[in-house]
Order: sequence, then structure tokens, then C-alpha cells
Amino acid sequence: MDDAAVAAYLERIGAGRPEGATAEALCDLHRRHLTAVPFENLSIHLGEDIVLTDEALVDKIVGARRGGFCYELNGAFAALLDALGYRVTRLAARVFSDGRPGIPYDHLALRVEAADGSAWLADVGFGKHSHHPLDLAGTGDQHDPGGTFRLVPAAEGDLDVLQDCSPQYRLEQRARALRDFEVGCWYNRTSPRSHFTRSLVCSRLTEEGGRATLSGRTLVLSAPDGRREERELADQDEVLAAYRDHFGLALDREPVLLSASRP
Repeated sequence: MDDAAVAAYLERIGAGRPEGATAEALCDLHRRHLTAVPFENLSIHLGEDIVLTDEALVDKIVGARRGGFCYELNGAFAALLDALGYRVTRLAARVFSDGRPGIPYDHLALRVEAADGSAWLADVGFGKHSHHPLDLAGTGDQHDPGGTFRLVPAAEGDLDVLQDCSPQYRLEQRARALRDFEVGCWYNRTSPRSHFTRSLVCSRLTEEGGRATLSGRTLVLSAPDGRREERELADQDEVLAAYRDHFGLALDREPVLLSASRP
């Protein structure tokens, strides 16, 4: 990424250019990304292609001002952090379901090394997760506005990432290239067994620490103290307005659940 692209990305997330690749700056960039760029799988249901290159991902998130799911969000964030002087390693993870880890390359997360040598697990692509990066050297509970997290050693040098005692995903430690995730991305956007083909989701951390989530036509607004407002949207106009007002997404048509559009 050149300086103009970095500046545009930082403007997209409402951040200034950090003076150095520090842990403190990483924490700020991480949270700003979560509040500015929604976790969403709408491309799957709008019939849009998903291209796993740095240029395509940054163009979608910055140029088109869209969101994405893990491969897109963490893929683009990695490109930004690389340009800002962090050492970034792309890691594969398997998401837990029914107590068992899922398919290989099910999730993309990032190991990020700051200038002081500290190493962090950054993940802006898992939906409701930690607001701040997690300390990869931490062996105990890590308290975060998103919950209490713990990194637990697993077989073959992997790490299980736990949130409030519940395993979220099993993280490999081997460096991967962005193109390695193409098969996992293809599965998640095409398989009838994939959660992403069976649901419409758009979710964003709010500046106050709550959450806005639109699942189909159900809009849920939650506050940090647990208060929750839910309402059903009446028609396409209300849905498109909700995407615009709560997530900053300017869509020209309402996404239709992929399974509903199949014969």
C-alpha cells in the first residue's frame, strides 16, 4: 500500500497515522476498525465475487466502504498493518461448533508484532469478539470489554482461544499466505453446510461498546449494560435505510438469503 492508500484506509476507520508501530497504536486501530467496518456476509447473498488479494480487499473495504467476513476484514487489516511497520503473520484457525473444531482454513486471524517485540492476536473479523488485541504471551485470563479471554495450548502447538470459558477457535501457529485461504473461503461462501450461506448477517461494534446487528429483517441494538432493542423491519426501504444508518452501507437492493433464491 502506498501512502495515499494508507491515508484513505485510516480515514475509513477514523484514525490518524500512528507515530510508530506500537502496541498502544495497534489497540486503537483494532477498536476503530471494529466500530467503523461491519462484519457482514452480504456479498454471498448479493451474488458478488470475493477476491482474496490485498488490492481487492482494500478496494472493497475502503473504496466501496463495505465490510466483509474474516478473510476480507483481517486480510485487509493485515495489509494496513504491514504498511504501518508492524510484522504481520496470517494464521489459520478452525472455528468450534458443537464442541469440535471445524474445517481447516475456516478462519483467518493475525499475529502482529509491535516495534517493542511484543506479539498480539489481532482479529477484526470474528464478529462479537475481543475489542482489543490479545497478548499472545499471556497465560492467564485477559479481561476485555468483549469478555474474559484465555489462550490455552492445544495439540501440535496450536492455541485454543476461549471467550468466557467457551472455545471459539483453534489457532495454528504456522505462517500462511492469503491465497492459502481460498479453499476455506470458497467453502464458506458456497457450501449449504456453511453458516454463511444459511444466514444473512451484518454486525458492528458501536462507539459506546454496544452492538448493532441486522439479520435478514431483524434489527437488534444492544447496549453495554445489556439493554436490548429488537424490531422487525417492514420492507426493503426500511432494510436499506438500516444498512445505511447503522452500518454505513449504501446498497442498491436488499440482500436475499442465498438458500431462498435457489430453485
